[in-house]
Amino acid sequence: MGAGTLIRPTPLKSSPLSQQRPPPRTPTPGYHSSNSISIPRSSTPVKASSSLNSQGDYGGPKPKRECVADWVSQNDDVVRSLPIYVGGLSLLAVLVNRTISGIAPVADASSSQSRADLLTLGLAVTNILNGLVWLSIRPKSVSAVNPEGAECQSICPLLPDFISSELLWVWESLSDATCCRSLIIVYDKRVILQIGFATASSNTHDAVVVDVDKLMKGSLYQGALKSKSQSYLANLSLYPAKSELPFLPPNTQAVILQPLGDKGLAIIGGDMIRGFTTSDQAWITLVGEKLDATLAKMNNIPVNA
Repeated sequence: MGAGTLIRPTPLKSSPLSQQRPPPRTPTPGYHSSNSISIPRSSTPVKASSSLNSQGDYGGPKPKRECVADWVSQNDDVVRSLPIYVGGLSLLAVLVNRTISGIAPVADASSSQSRADLLTLGLAVTNILNGLVWLSIRPKSVSAVNPEGAECQSICPLLPDFISSELLWVWESLSDATCCRSLIIVYDKRVILQIGFATASSNTHDAVVVDVDKLMKGSLYQGALKSKSQSYLANLSLYPAKSELPFLPPNTQAVILQPLGDKGLAIIGGDMIRGFTTSDQAWITLVGEKLDATLAKMNNIPVNA
């Protein structure tokens, strides 16, 4: 090969994966990329119509319905009184049997029929007593309550705009998707957000301001930060430490304490006993981690500002 001969590069053939790769997406207007979470996408194309039949209807797996459980929940009174009816019919059947068969009404221990009738009578009485117990003991119905207090919305004025916007987004998301009616966020020894319902002052009927020093010295705050995990008080009235949260409405039913790293805590008050589901708790944990990452970007806020 001569010294002046040029080597022409051979063009590479595009692979099937590169041909099937979708074009890059354009960012949505008004969406801040600093708060977004990147999700890896698979290079293998997914057919969205794989679970559709020829008529365009969904042909994939469908959730099963428990017909018996649905019927029992819809006819609770009938199911609870059913043992009484069964016991009463059993007593009547025993009396009819002894009358038709010609057996003496007096029980005879030597007769197998009498022994069987006594056993049937015992089972019938047990069914009747069981039905009476079912009718007398009913689960307490749990429903949402109207928070007693004053509505407030207080945001620290020293926060940057993007943090204030994210705090409001957290409140709107929690109040719309869960039973949250009160939200207090303490970060860097200062209340940066108090929104929703709060205890009304007896004099001015305004929302009670959170005493940060007293809150941070309490066992709830210290325990949540020490454990670095979410604390769920499903029925707040059963916890003596509820006195450490005097700023929440007096009829607050449930509270979630979500730590925000090592510097803060989010206090979420609900209007229903056990109103926060397992999925709500997991989602609130993720929201708390994202909020902690956002609050870590700002400088320290003066406590006396």
